[in-house]
Amino acid sequence: MTRTAPAPAPRRQVRRRARIGRPLGRPAYLATAVGTFVLLVAIWAVVTSLGLVDPMFLPGPGEVLGALAEQAANGELWADIGVSAFRILVGFVLATVMAVPIGTLMGVRPRVEAALEPLMDFIRYMPVVAFVPLTIVWVGIDEGQKFLIIWMGTFFQQVLMVADAVRRTPRTLVSLGETLGLSWLQLLTRIVVPSAMPRIWDALRITLGWAWTWLVVAELVAASSGMGFRITVAQRFFQTDLIIGYVFVLGLLGLVLDQAMRAAGRRMFAYQEGRA
Repeated sequence: MTRTAPAPAPRRQVRRRARIGRPLGRPAYLATAVGTFVLLVAIWAVVTSLGLVDPMFLPGPGEVLGALAEQAANGELWADIGVSAFRILVGFVLATVMAVPIGTLMGVRPRVEAALEPLMDFIRYMPVVAFVPLTIVWVGIDEGQKFLIIWMGTFFQQVLMVADAVRRTPRTLVSLGETLGLSWLQLLTRIVVPSAMPRIWDALRITLGWAWTWLVVAELVAASSGMGFRITVAQRFFQTDLIIGYVFVLGLLGLVLDQAMRAAGRRMFAYQEGRA
């Protein structure tokens, strides 16, 4: 009697693991990011070269670069960037210096939170643009008015975001500090603030982008210099290429600052989980 060979075991199907949220390597990330910009510029160039859009409304990349090169050659571009950057620096730093301690207190003191959070929520829903005429009446059209608009557009948002970052401190860390007999001030400086600082830094990075928006709003209305002012002048003379060029410069400056803050955050807060 012949014995039949056992049937071969079925092959196991190896299922690939889902990799949701797994970061790309640095070269792949940069290649993808650059590729996106190149694709958009290529589409823009094709659309304008085929005459699908009136150049009055959308000039080509060459015309925009030419307008920017002319502004750079006569020095106006660098002067406008310098003036706007100074206004951003002063207004944003003033808002941050005030918002971080107030937001921290709101995050650790329920009574302070109850007193200030509804007020902050109430004010932050008021459109800052509506305050531009009032700020001109209050402080005039000098630099103080630009600082005030930037401060109003960022301070109230920063306070709430900082308070939320502080409240997300793990309770286990606070309980550990209390068990070790740390005082309230020691708990704040040794546990709460170091734990919340990466999230606070991200909040500052996000609100810096908003500060640029409010800067342009202020310079569009009452200014004699700056990037927003130059956009207004270009609008009067239908210089669409210059308008688009300055908008791109604003975007480029924001991108550089954002990436610089990201890199600084990774370096400063490497002690946090997921940042090492």
